[in-house]
Amino acid sequence: MKPGPIVIERTYNAPVTKVWEAISNRDKMKLWYFDLADFKAEPGFEFEFMGGTEQRQYRHLCKVTEAVKEKKLTYSWKYDGYPGESFVTFELFDEGDKTRLKLTHAGLETFPADQPDFARHNFEAGWTHIIGTSLPEYLEKK
Repeated sequence: MKPGPIVIERTYNAPVTKVWEAISNRDKMKLWYFDLADFKAEPGFEFEFMGGTEQRQYRHLCKVTEAVKEKKLTYSWKYDGYPGESFVTFELFDEGDKTRLKLTHAGLETFPADQPDFARHNFEAGWTHIIGTSLPEYLEKK
């Protein structure tokens, strides 16, 4: 797998408070991201969810490692029963009535190279859709 993190940046027509709520409030996250049983933007909070392909679902195990309100949210991301651990970081930049979001997913190379579902291009496609389509549709709907 190509080393280095995936980094995606987008600017949304929404204030930073609304974007922070979208990435840190479970009830809002389920409208554009994953439907989590519980979530708290607090270091040490652990959560899990199922996700994957139509053929195979994986239990994702995550733990919040950093949370700075309206600025930064980081959590670990690993798969139950598989080696490897990665980290997802959302960084928010207040640009008045707009917000720039920088998503970084680092550590993908720690996942098994022989598992096609964990290929970098799948993460790139997933995050591009989530950050480029799902989140702005949620944020910018009237």
